[in-house]
Amino acid sequence: MTNSTPIDFTIQTLGPCKISSPLHMSVQTEDYLANFVTDDHLVIYNAEIKPGETMGPFTRDQLLEKAGPREKIYFDPTKVHAGIITCGGLCPGLNDVIRELVNCLWYRYGVKRISGIRFGYRGFLPEYGYPAMELEPNIVSDIHHHGGSILGSSRGGGERVTEIVDAMARMNINMLFTIGGDGTQRGSLKIFEEAQKQGLRLSVIGVPKTIDNDLSFIQKSFGFDTAVSEAVNAVSGAHVEAHDAINGIGLVKVMGRESGFIAAHTALALNDVNYVLIPEVSFDLHGEKGLLASLKKRLISRNHAVIVVAEGAGQELIPAAITGTDASGNKKLGDIGVFLSNAIKDYFAAEKMELNLKYIDPSYMLRSVKANPADALYCARLAASAVHAAMAGKTGALVSMVNDHLVHIPIQMAVSQRNRVDPERSLWRDVIDATGMPALMKNQG
Repeated sequence: MTNSTPIDFTIQTLGPCKISSPLHMSVQTEDYLANFVTDDHLVIYNAEIKPGETMGPFTRDQLLEKAGPREKIYFDPTKVHAGIITCGGLCPGLNDVIRELVNCLWYRYGVKRISGIRFGYRGFLPEYGYPAMELEPNIVSDIHHHGGSILGSSRGGGERVTEIVDAMARMNINMLFTIGGDGTQRGSLKIFEEAQKQGLRLSVIGVPKTIDNDLSFIQKSFGFDTAVSEAVNAVSGAHVEAHDAINGIGLVKVMGRESGFIAAHTALALNDVNYVLIPEVSFDLHGEKGLLASLKKRLISRNHAVIVVAEGAGQELIPAAITGTDASGNKKLGDIGVFLSNAIKDYFAAEKMELNLKYIDPSYMLRSVKANPADALYCARLAASAVHAAMAGKTGALVSMVNDHLVHIPIQMAVSQRNRVDPERSLWRDVIDATGMPALMKNQG
């Protein structure tokens, strides 16, 4: 990812940690006990280097703080009232995160007051009348076997930050775990800033949930692996339909508003895809080098083609694209899948070529399934790290994986810009190689 945002990985804390952790761990080596983590355990963000170059020296704000349990904590577990909230669209793994947050708080730290906030940020607003859900291990014991969120979810409401902070103050919540993507974490950032403004001792810790994998400085968001697995099933079906028809085309639309990671990874995982269309790489429909001419050549030579398109791709081609934003502040999109389906049919009708096109849109199916084992494992580790961070008085931070280390990321950095597929780096190179598609389907430039 190319990122022009100035680097500052400083993590805010509520104050000095003076309470001994209830966890039975070690500060020594070779004693066969897991060790506590200190704030001096740090990780380099950019691990790339060329021969002859040297790294560092680094200032503290250029290094990432490792996540994990601290020997001294800020909060007295007997005085903690933790809130858990899920916002935005659904995503595989939400229930896994909720479950592990509750279990870690309850069993490892002895926190007995845990409230689930219903239906996103709206659950804090009195006019909606959603009561909080009391959470404890028996309630969450089986929820990881199901998709969705036991708390429900919704978009919007996060802009009413003063009311939300006031509601938490009335509930005596001093620890908030926000599970969500870009819009959710922007709301978290505002809550953190308002709490600081009011002088409240509130820990705000985010767990990054975005099926598009588009938060900055985040190696991978939970739910992404499961989404790719489900997309592979849809594309596999599209390939069979296309392969077994005369001039067959399988067209599959997957999620990816501004980032084409699901489309790219799906193509590589299956290796039956011939075209991948993503928001980061524009393309022409018509003309000698456009998509339609390339498709014609493909059908003449191979009799079938499979196209995977991210929902945010080709928006500039849609004549009557929708304007405005949704409740989360995301730009509304035209339906590129339907648009492409119609454009392809019209083109081959004009060319007087027989065509059998099957259009598949599994978008919401990708979001609603339960997490696969890889995501379930990741969710458990992220949730435990979030609890450790909050108990140590960290605030305004996300937990994430960077360079295969669990770390703390300032929310401000994570929402600074979108993480996007870089067309000049290895992922997109591998997609071009796997599909055999033209590197650029543009008539000029």
